[in-house]
Amino acid sequence: MLKIEHLTKKYGDKVAVDDLNIEIKSGEIYGFIGHNGAGKTTTLKACCGILPFEEGNITINGLSIKDNPIECKKIMAYIPDNPDLYGYMTANKYLNFICDIYQIDKSQRKQLINKYADLFELTNDLGQTINGYSHGMKQKLALIAALIHDPKLIIMDEPFVGLDPKAAHEVKQLMRNICDNGGAIFFSTHVLEVAEKLCDKIAIIKNGKLIKEGLVNEVIGDDSLEDVFLELEG
Repeated sequence: MLKIEHLTKKYGDKVAVDDLNIEIKSGEIYGFIGHNGAGKTTTLKACCGILPFEEGNITINGLSIKDNPIECKKIMAYIPDNPDLYGYMTANKYLNFICDIYQIDKSQRKQLINKYADLFELTNDLGQTINGYSHGMKQKLALIAALIHDPKLIIMDEPFVGLDPKAAHEVKQLMRNICDNGGAIFFSTHVLEVAEKLCDKIAIIKNGKLIKEGLVNEVIGDDSLEDVFLELEG
């Protein structure tokens, strides 16, 4: 579903991501672990076509994000760590705007909006402008906007930050259901306990370089992910 081959991204003389190779297959929840500044967000943004990169290739469902950005974006969704939404809009108008972009039929969109708004307990707040939302409410709205067109690949940057326990539980269940139905998820997190329990595979990145990757049980062995991460971080 997502293949990263020899990805290198630089900011001036600084190498943010150095010859990174990762493959996420359909059905997999793939966790991306690393310290602040390790290159996680840069990698995720490159996968979404937000950041250009100097070397390598990224393909989504066999299509190059460089050569076919629109086709790639039709089948994927990106949830940043700090949702930058159109604050002057009401949540309902914003979600209808997203539906317009993805050409979701008007007969379906109301049902979809209500379904996810009920799930994340935002139904009574859909008429409110987004500027009045808390960070957690904005995160929930960003999740709904990402899910509403039924993407095959979801890329998430720290998706649990700001969510209340119930919403975080719902997101974990949605992630598993999406992958069980043939989708794929690539997400970064600092919550190592969640990554250990939720992910099928994980990759640990340090200073832009991949230092460990594979099935969760193979990476951690008899230890915890926290122990392995701290040991690899030195």
